[in-house]
Amino acid sequence: MTSEVVIDVQQKEISIALLEDKNLVEYQTEQRSASFSVGNIYMAKVKKLMPGLNACFVDVGFERDAFLHYLDLGSQFSSYEKYLKQVQSDRKKLYPFSKATRLPDLKKDGSIQNTLHVGQEVMVQIVKEPISTKGPRLTGELSFAGRYLVLIPFNDKVSVSSKIKSGEERARLKQLINSIKPKNFGIIVRTVAEGKRVAELDTELKILLKRWEDAITKVQKTEKRPQLVYEETSRVVALLRDLFNPSYENIYVNDEEVYKEVKHYVTLIAPEKAGIVKMYTGNVPIFDNFNITKQIKSSFGKIVNYKHGAYLIIEHTEALHVVDVNSGNRTRSANGQEANALDVNLGAADELARQLRLRDMGGIIVVDFIDMNLAEDRQMLYERMCKNMQKDRARHNILPLSKFGLMQITRQRVRPAIDVNVEETCPTCFGTGKIKSSILFVDQLERKIDRLVNKIGVKKFYLHVHPYVAAYINQGLISLKRKWQVRYGRGVHIVPSQKMAFLQYEFYDSEKHFIDMKEEIETK
Repeated sequence: MTSEVVIDVQQKEISIALLEDKNLVEYQTEQRSASFSVGNIYMAKVKKLMPGLNACFVDVGFERDAFLHYLDLGSQFSSYEKYLKQVQSDRKKLYPFSKATRLPDLKKDGSIQNTLHVGQEVMVQIVKEPISTKGPRLTGELSFAGRYLVLIPFNDKVSVSSKIKSGEERARLKQLINSIKPKNFGIIVRTVAEGKRVAELDTELKILLKRWEDAITKVQKTEKRPQLVYEETSRVVALLRDLFNPSYENIYVNDEEVYKEVKHYVTLIAPEKAGIVKMYTGNVPIFDNFNITKQIKSSFGKIVNYKHGAYLIIEHTEALHVVDVNSGNRTRSANGQEANALDVNLGAADELARQLRLRDMGGIIVVDFIDMNLAEDRQMLYERMCKNMQKDRARHNILPLSKFGLMQITRQRVRPAIDVNVEETCPTCFGTGKIKSSILFVDQLERKIDRLVNKIGVKKFYLHVHPYVAAYINQGLISLKRKWQVRYGRGVHIVPSQKMAFLQYEFYDSEKHFIDMKEEIETK
């Protein structure tokens, strides 16, 4: 299986796609102005106690207050509280963490009102993004995640990932980490650390310790609350940290700044793989070049088609996701209805496992498969679903089919499911239902080019249009494009873009920045 990562950096958003054998399996997109907050650490203030829930609301600077349960304070909350007071008592000299005293663990049957009070300062970390009407979810047990290790202050334990099966390797890693870890720190050894040398692990440990020291220094130096004291690495790097696999063949980036950032990170964690990071410089949009745009448009939306005319209907409610499997206009199998139902269901299991990763669907997912009479067929479907979900990094649980033919799945949710609108708004009628004659479309484009070159003074630009329109403009020896270049200069470039609707167009300057050449209602 070949795996590739494609990163599309636009002026307002960054999109990241993971391809396995050229098929899109994971997709993330977010505004460049938005921040991905899971992993961020804040010094914040308790806003309101909720004794009935044994929890409190904490102001971390979001629109909605964050939720912190008593059991999420962490067993070492008292130790943190004492150490933070020692740090803030002297603004000039940092109190050494190695001298911090560990106090007894917090009682599991304690109450929030006996532990915290309104206005108290707490150091907390976000573990779940704001979702729907809920604010972020917090924990008081801080952790700093790296590629091989997770650093946990005030926790002297060394734990090794249960996915490392070799007893000899587990013992080696445990002994190795115990020899290099400083006092008052706990370490979780991640699966990818298997077989790594002490030098690689020690280098990462020093990086994680530096992050902790920087966070504590911020707490010491400033009094503003709430205050962000540690910010997770950029979205691109954070995703790569969890996704990165030595089997990756290529990582393509279309922005020089992000390319350098990714190259630096890959060089840091896997120097021998630095060559797989490549700068994409083609004129065709990067997602179009790798056939990702088409896959996005066919994979999102309420109805998702898969093999032989069968399709899924995916509905999202406040409480859960509901998936219905339909055979559609598929022709019946010669082996009868039972074989036909099994084939459709197995195909649905393959597509659904991909959809869960692609949309990052979480919470409860209920799937209504086509009814099957044979117990061995139902077991085969369950085993197929479990096998498909093995590639999924999110924690999940799958139950066998119920007597009603329903499969129940729970999947870890840390952020809202991705919802990509694949329907296109008519760019020419603005919802009126009437458009100018399409034969005059190229005349309208020429008027825009004339205005851009002769009035605004932009000599070099890229005109993005639908591939069919681009083919029309480029056809023939003396094409429209050639005529425009003679009339307005060789700076005229036509780019076919699958993102464009049929009569939609966008202008970009030589720096690939968008130029707004539209009016709210186009004049004739």
